Amino acid sequence: MNAQVDLVAVGARTPVGLTAESSAAAVRAGITRYAEYPFIDPRGEPVVVAADGLLAPRLEGRDRLVPMAQSVLEEIEAKIDQRILYGGRLRVLLALPETRPGFSENDAAWVTDSLAVHLRAKTSNTHVEIAGRGHAGAIRAVEQVRRECSESHDELFLVVGVDSYHHADTFAWLERDRRFAQPGIRNGFTPGEGAGCLALLSAGLRRRLRLPQLAVVRGASTAQERLLRDSDTGSFGAAMTQAVEGAIARLDRPRESVDVVYTDINGERYRSEEWGFTALRAPSVWKTPGYKAPSDCWGDVGAASGALGSILAVQAFARGYARGPRALVMAGSDGGLRGAMLLQAPQAS
Repeated sequence: MNAQVDLVAVGARTPVGLTAESSAAAVRAGITRYAEYPFIDPRGEPVVVAADGLLAPRLEGRDRLVPMAQSVLEEIEAKIDQRILYGGRLRVLLALPETRPGFSENDAAWVTDSLAVHLRAKTSNTHVEIAGRGHAGAIRAVEQVRRECSESHDELFLVVGVDSYHHADTFAWLERDRRFAQPGIRNGFTPGEGAGCLALLSAGLRRRLRLPQLAVVRGASTAQERLLRDSDTGSFGAAMTQAVEGAIARLDRPRESVDVVYTDINGERYRSEEWGFTALRAPSVWKTPGYKAPSDCWGDVGAASGALGSILAVQAFARGYARGPRALVMAGSDGGLRGAMLLQAPQAS
């Protein structure tokens, strides 16, 4: 994979912001939007989640995903000239939730078809496909973009990650597995929702189209973890370490290293321990073993994690408060997919 891939526009919709800029500013300020939601827990109390402020609670599951995804697509449309966005072949790669109670394979197909219809109202020259599932799904999609750009595909790619846990069946499933953060559950997480979009293309095409360079994708890699959360031992970080090493393979080490890590760690012990083992396995990768976990602000955003973590890095580059020119985005899906993506600030390219 020798072709350079550039990130030229971003879009986000989260419980703390309706755009990439407002969402990143809210996370930097430490704003949290946890609130009671009209679903009753076993104690007879409303659950606490992070929810999109514009979506009615009566909407569930897939019906929440489509308006959030459409919102980030419209944000990209406002940032890239429509003659460029829709003038050539447009590829939309989706990262959707893994199959679970409240989200089926039929739901995944329905979301894909709905977004395809939405885009075909604007252009007939577009293709929408599912490229990844779960938290690491967007990173797998970026990995695909890098591979196809290396094969001289002169196309504009939109990687869209979108998820919502807000469905009665999903809440009940999380409660049964003691994963829903509630009194008496030590290692649960707060369900969130959101969508993120990354507009990517080869560096050569970007220059020809005269689009801005927000970041360079220095690497993106995925691996499959075999020791899942139901294993007797927990994860030892083998797959995540493999993904990290793949993402940073082209760094000139030790001169270059990772300045900051954005991760989807959500409060569950399994994922925190996995990070600990990964940090120990690859100590020379990062300048510090600390990390940023935005789930403290917008909850666990599932399949939107990879895209939204990337947006936080891009906004830090753009606003000048990044710790350094290189940011690593890490995410891990329930099904075992692990992903890492290295972004570099434009001025360091």
